[in-house]
Amino acid sequence: MNRRYSIGQMAEAGNCKVQTIRYYEQIGLLPEPERSEGNQRIYHQNHLDRLGFVRHSRELGFSLDRIREILAISDDPSHSCEEVDQIARSHLQEVESKIKRLQSMRMELKRMINQCAGNQVADCRIIEILSDHSLCLSGTHSSQ
Repeated sequence: MNRRYSIGQMAEAGNCKVQTIRYYEQIGLLPEPERSEGNQRIYHQNHLDRLGFVRHSRELGFSLDRIREILAISDDPSHSCEEVDQIARSHLQEVESKIKRLQSMRMELKRMINQCAGNQVADCRIIEILSDHSLCLSGTHSSQ
């Protein structure tokens, strides 16, 4: 039997908010559901599966555009997964780059905190370093 879900049941089963489901529909990540005679959305297992895919992809940091690309590819089961592999590899490179920047930021923050004597603001090493990026050990912690 093909179970039917209301939007509230979908949100609960998908561990998200109703607004999230509406948004995913609006931007084309979820297909339009059928409607009841009272114009209420009626979802099926395929909607819930796709919502789970999108949610898990978001948890792994994939952008909505990348998710859209992967979904478009996955909608054609005979399509080669080479493109999906490339998208995942590219995302991994981005994640590794972010990790590197975060590690650099952590190291710089620890250094600033350790250099602060905790006396007066006029002598605060943290404020001094935050005011002059050239005093940092590394420029790799930039957010770009």
